[in-house]
Amino acid sequence: MKTYTRQKLTFEQFLEQCPEEGLYELVDGEIVEVRATRNHDDVADFTADSFKDEIKRLNLNYVVKNTAVFKTITANGIEQGRKHDVSVIDKDKWRSNRSAYAALEEPIQLAVEVTSTNWEDEYQRLGITEYWIVDYLAIGLREYLGNPKVPAVFVFLLDAEGKYQRTLFKGSERIGSQTFPELALTADQILTA
Repeated sequence: MKTYTRQKLTFEQFLEQCPEEGLYELVDGEIVEVRATRNHDDVADFTADSFKDEIKRLNLNYVVKNTAVFKTITANGIEQGRKHDVSVIDKDKWRSNRSAYAALEEPIQLAVEVTSTNWEDEYQRLGITEYWIVDYLAIGLREYLGNPKVPAVFVFLLDAEGKYQRTLFKGSERIGSQTFPELALTADQILTA
């Protein structure tokens, strides 16, 4: 009896083979379709729209995307292709090669994951300056969310040693953002979008 093992895809192979319709990530060498609930999409859309409004209001040099795929590397050295729910990218980086696919390998300014279970440090290794987790379902650990667990927004900022420092925002607390310091947005506004 012969055993066949499917060869794991590299990030470049993922970009070549990824279907054009739908949203996909490269996870453990395999193409995985990413699907979200309407509530998840509403929260991500509200967050993206809030960022776009702030960029326009202050004439900042950023673009906001929900289709960009990023090459990350796990602690075990495995290439992944991740799609953030919301990505804030330096406009000059984004436009440096406009005919390229929406895939980036260099760090972006801010990444947002809605109801993420990805508490790993892939984004830290990638060097993303600011990273948010919008946990509207309160699926995070009690040590982070408290007891009883309540929905929250976590903002992770990269410190001088390249480690994330986490801040928790709940209820009517105004979210502190390094990328958007004047952003007047509370945790409740995002969590109930």
